Formats: sequence, structure tokens, C-alpha cells
Amino acid sequence: MKKTTLLILFLLLFGVAISFYFYRKNIFSKEVLKLEILGPEETKMGEEIEYVVRYKNQGNITLEEAELIFEYPESTFPPEGESRAIKDLEDIYPGEEGSQTFKARLFGNTGETKKAKASLSYRPKNLKALFESKTTFITKITSVPLSFEIDSPSRIEIGKTFSFRINYFSSADYLLSDLRVKVNYPSGFEFSGSTPPALERTEWDIGLLNPAEGGRIEISGRLEGEVREEKIFRATLGLWKEGNFILLKEATRGVQIVKPHLYVSYLINGSPEYVASPGDFLHFEIFFRNIGEEPFRDLFLVTRLRGEAFDFDTLRTEDGDFQKDVSFILWDWKKAPLLKFLGPQEEGKVEFWVKLKRTWEPLESNPELGVEVEISKVKETFMLRVNSLLELKQSVFFKEEKFENKGALPPKVSETTTYSVVWKTKNHYNDVGNVKVKAILPKQAKLTGEIFPKDSELTFDLKSREIVWNIGELKAGSGISTPEKSIAFQIAFTPTEDQKGKVALLINEARIEGEDLWAKKTIEAMTPGVDTTLPDDPTVSEEMGIVE
Repeated sequence: MKKTTLLILFLLLFGVAISFYFYRKNIFSKEVLKLEILGPEETKMGEEIEYVVRYKNQGNITLEEAELIFEYPESTFPPEGESRAIKDLEDIYPGEEGSQTFKARLFGNTGETKKAKASLSYRPKNLKALFESKTTFITKITSVPLSFEIDSPSRIEIGKTFSFRINYFSSADYLLSDLRVKVNYPSGFEFSGSTPPALERTEWDIGLLNPAEGGRIEISGRLEGEVREEKIFRATLGLWKEGNFILLKEATRGVQIVKPHLYVSYLINGSPEYVASPGDFLHFEIFFRNIGEEPFRDLFLVTRLRGEAFDFDTLRTEDGDFQKDVSFILWDWKKAPLLKFLGPQEEGKVEFWVKLKRTWEPLESNPELGVEVEISKVKETFMLRVNSLLELKQSVFFKEEKFENKGALPPKVSETTTYSVVWKTKNHYNDVGNVKVKAILPKQAKLTGEIFPKDSELTFDLKSREIVWNIGELKAGSGISTPEKSIAFQIAFTPTEDQKGKVALLINEARIEGEDLWAKKTIEAMTPGVDTTLPDDPTVSEEMGIVE
């Protein structure tokens, strides 16, 4: 029994040994395939770099069905536009090695690291199982060829309107697209405007930026807070790729809130809220008050005028020096005593006069003129709104296409002659609502009921003899860049005995009026009355206008 048991035990051990031998003989190790990525460990943002993926079969078995997958790092712009590249390889024989090359540009901020990945899958010959080898490679962005900064004063007075700039410039040798600038404001900042306009007050679309090109964003607003409190402005420059924002540059700027010492104010034609009209003659008074505890000495005050509507040929100032080519006026302490010495709580004033043009090019909607005042590093910008310009032309014809006029010409006492009255309107700059044209008919004239266009809202009050044309809204540029609004209506005129041998009035002066929707002001314009000489009708002479 013992011998039998020992024999069985021996055979079992021998079987296990034989099985383990064949298992070790057939097992396959992934380490027989060497896979690595070669590339630069450091690069500048956007610089074209090259990754080389190398592989080698270090075993004694052929590797079949080989497939190489290369995954570009995040925020990469590969030439093919895909985030991964797949390469089908030939069989890799024992001892054989090969490589594949991939080019790309990395985008990101200074100090960011970007990881490239590679994997190679294969099936050893005579085996059914698939194997895969993986590797990675890290590249660091050491510099970004973009200049990006916030340019602002280091000290801001409480509640005073100020401006700061975001400057950017590309020193890269390639074009950048889909660029955006974002700004994070500190608490207490009130945004008032920017050039160029913002998308959502905090974001600007830069679009394309060519090599050696740059730009500027100017932001204005007011800052509230405690005296000596520090506020931080943050700005980022980046680009969009596949819905993700890639940060390229960031900038911060700290400012300190200080108590204001110079207070600047103004009056235009005696009012701080004056709304100008085209053709106005304006009297500007700029006041500066020392609200601090120390005097100011040897001050300069500069006023810059912004806007096409100013007629600089009419500008006049008593003690300032106007430089027309740069549209600014300079007052220095040598001519203005209070600029030489301005004691605590003292107030000084400078003034000038200038006329606005009646019309100007290019035609702009909602014109707003800027008056920038700078004195002792205190800057204030005052905006002057200009209301629209309405125009009305009143003409009367005997020969006119829309109506067939009849009657004696020259007109005769107690006989009726019909005429066509035409009103044409223009509106230059702002949208104007509730527009109406009004005129009074003399007692010898009346409406016949003929109107063109037929759907025009024309009314006539028999008692007051007032005609009213209700236009409604006139868009900016109506009659200038877009078709004009006009109406034609027919009147019947019967001269009386006291008009015999005279020129008779057919319609009194007409007035157009409306509410400027931007300037919040009622505006109007007048046009003269028309008599029987019909100055706009070339078929009627002056003699034909005398009543017989």
C-alpha cells in the first residue's frame, strides 16, 4: 500500500511539474515590446513641435495586427484637426523596430504641462489574445509669445469716473483666432462703457490676431469703497476650442481707493444736463474746486472735444490755447490766476464757445459728444447728447401727377381752383416718435378729400382750420439713407373780392414736431407758407399767381 501511494504521489507531482513547464514556455510578456515617445520637454506656446513614437520587438515572436494610437495633449492644434491619430502597422518581426511622427502646436499658459499618450495593440503569432503597451510624454510650456497687461492708475478717487486699458500684442509667428478677453471686476466697480463695446460687460471678442499685431480695450466706470481699500482687477486672454476656453495669458492690477482732492464739474448753456440741437451755439463752463486741505500750484487744464458735430472753425476762448489739429484746448497757470494757485475750497473756472454743425458726415445714430477734462491727473469725461434734426418741405403745385387739378389760372374771384399740397419729411440722427405735421388753411381754402397715400392719417378741424398729419415714428436716417415719408393732398381755393389784384395765401406755414426717443426731448421744425405764385411749380409764373 505504501509503495502504491508513493507512486501515485510521485506521478501527480511529475504532472504538475510538466504542466508548469509548458505553461512557462507558452506564457507571453508585454515587456517584449518596447514603446516610447520622444519629443521636446519644453516649448513655447504655439510653436510647432514633433513627437516621435518609437517601438521595437525585443522578443522572438512576430507581432501581428499591430495598431498604434497617438493621443495629442489637451489644448493642442494638430495639423489634421483630430485629437487622436490611429495608424495600422505592418507585422513587427523579432528584433524589428520602427517609428511614427506627429506634429502639433501646444496652447496654454506659462508653466502648464501637456501630456501626450501612445498605445500599441497587437496579437502575438499563434496566440488568440490581444496585448497592448502604453506610454506617455510630458512637455512644459515655458513661455507665451503674447504681451497682455492692465494699464490703470494705482490710485482711484472714490466715485470718480476713470478709465483703464487692457493692452495685448502678439509676437508669435502664426495667426491666432477665436480670441476672447475676460475681465473680473472687484466689488464696488460700476461699469459705464468700453471701446470696443463689450459682449456682456466682462467679455470682448478679439477674433483674429495676426503676427506683430495688437490692440487695446478701454473700459470706464466708477469705483466705490473705503478710503485706502485695495481693489484687484483681473483679466484673462484665451481662445475657444471645441467649446472649451483655453487660458493663454492673465494679468492683475491692484488699485487703492483715495479721497478725491479736485472736483471737476461743468455747465453747458447754463445747464448740467443740456441736450443740444444741431446748429446750436454752445457756451461751456468748466469748474474745478480744491476740496482737499493743501493748495494746488502751477496747474494745467486740458479739454479735449470728441465728435464730428463740433464746428471747430467757430471755437472761441478768452485765455486758452486751442489746437485745432488735435481738437484740444490748453489753459496754463501763466494766463489763469487760479491755476497758478488754488487754495483749499477755492473754485476756478475756464470757458469756451463753439457751434455745432447743422449736418455732418458720417450720418450716425444717437450722436453723443465727449468733453474730456484733465487737471492735475484728475480726469473727467462729460457726455453731451445731441437730439435729432427734423426737416419739412412744403410745396404746392397746379401741375402734379397724383391729382388732376382744375380751375382758372390765374385764379379768379369767386371761382374755385384746385391745387396739390405736398409735404416731405426728413429725420437725421435719432428715432423720433409721435411725429405730426400741422398747418392752418386760410378761410378761402378747404380740403377736397383727395389724399395720397390713401391710408395716410390726415385730419382737418373745421373750426380751427388746422390740418394734422399723424406720421407716428420716424426712424433715424428717414429721407436720407432710407426713403422719405411724404404725403400729398388736394385743396380747393376760392378767392374773395378783397384778394383781387393780389397774391393770395394758399396754406400757412407748416410745423413738424415729435419726441426724440434717445435725447428725451420734443423737437420741431418749420417751413414757410405758400401763396398762389407756386414757387416750386415751374409751369406757373409770378403773374399767373395774381388773383383776377
